Amino acid sequence: MKKFYAGLALVAPLVLLAGARGAEATPKGEYIAYIGTYTEKNSKGIYAFRFDAATGKLTPLGLAAEIASPSYLAIHPDQQFLYAVNEVRNSGGQKDGAVSAFSIDRNTGKLTFLNQVSSRGPGPCHLSLDKTGKNLLVANYDGGSVAVFPVEPDGHLRDASAFVQHTGSSVNKERQEAPHAHCIFPSPDNRFALAADLGLDKVMIYRFDAAHGTLSANNPPFGKTPPGAGPRHFAFHPNGKYVYVINEIQCTLSTFVYDAARGALRLKDTVSTLAKGSNVTPNDSTAEIEVHPSGKFVYGSNRGHDSIAVFAVDPAEGTLNQVEIVSTMGRTPRGFGIDPTGYFLIAANQASDSLVVFRINQDTGRLTPTGQKLDAYTPVSVEFVPVK
Repeated sequence: MKKFYAGLALVAPLVLLAGARGAEATPKGEYIAYIGTYTEKNSKGIYAFRFDAATGKLTPLGLAAEIASPSYLAIHPDQQFLYAVNEVRNSGGQKDGAVSAFSIDRNTGKLTFLNQVSSRGPGPCHLSLDKTGKNLLVANYDGGSVAVFPVEPDGHLRDASAFVQHTGSSVNKERQEAPHAHCIFPSPDNRFALAADLGLDKVMIYRFDAAHGTLSANNPPFGKTPPGAGPRHFAFHPNGKYVYVINEIQCTLSTFVYDAARGALRLKDTVSTLAKGSNVTPNDSTAEIEVHPSGKFVYGSNRGHDSIAVFAVDPAEGTLNQVEIVSTMGRTPRGFGIDPTGYFLIAANQASDSLVVFRINQDTGRLTPTGQKLDAYTPVSVEFVPVK
């Protein structure tokens, strides 16, 4: 029987791969890794681990904050505050989800609750901070809407300063019968906000005013994925020229060319996240996407197939070439996180209650298990904060 301590336990020791980095520089630093979860079963909220960037070792710190279904997390630019969506359909007697704010103790990993506001729609599933740290952007999946919340200097959230209700549907009548906003991020220059909507097969584009926390119509108003793709999450390339969108329904990954002056997206290419020759089954869907800090690689998670797809970025075209498909050694990798040094990837296996640590080859992008596997109740997202 597994023994849990404050909801988390180390069940496999770290296996150090001697000489695995070769001539690569050894990363340094310690971080707190925060894990967002669903609380329908055994989880009680947000959990914390200490992460050693030199070895990739995770050490459980236990429950950081007790809160309902904090599935996705976002760290304030000054790293003093953490924000979480509360992915529920009813909160405070209203048919809305919520967003919660916490202050961070970067020594212990503990979180102190500040306040909570309505997300302005049911099922909030993603959030991000703008570059100034003065605004929090939220996507409501069930509500098919996006909203902006002003952030006070002390980290508290104010009620929404902007709200946009998406409308429409797409070709998959079961999954795309209505809008389902799934992800929202500001552009690198903070002039636009992009929101992937699974139900519309669109990445919506808004003009964003950080001074007033407002969203307004852009021209063009969106970029389109292939019909029935179901855009879920996206990530900008570090050079700001490309946006990579992972499509949940068709298990694909689309490359868009991004026009920073106009906030425009042009679809350039779409590739499968599954092994070459594989067909998508009813149990397959994608989830998370991240671009490596170097900009050389893109990673995407497959649920059902339970794997991480690794792609190399063509430096001239920005398009993707599949490198490998790697088992996450667990079920339903809803999320994962690449540590700030770019040397390790932590896969969050939601259905098998585990975190698995992989080493990233800096030349090829390939993943190698370190041998470390930890228990974590229904893990979803992974965010890092430097230890003070």
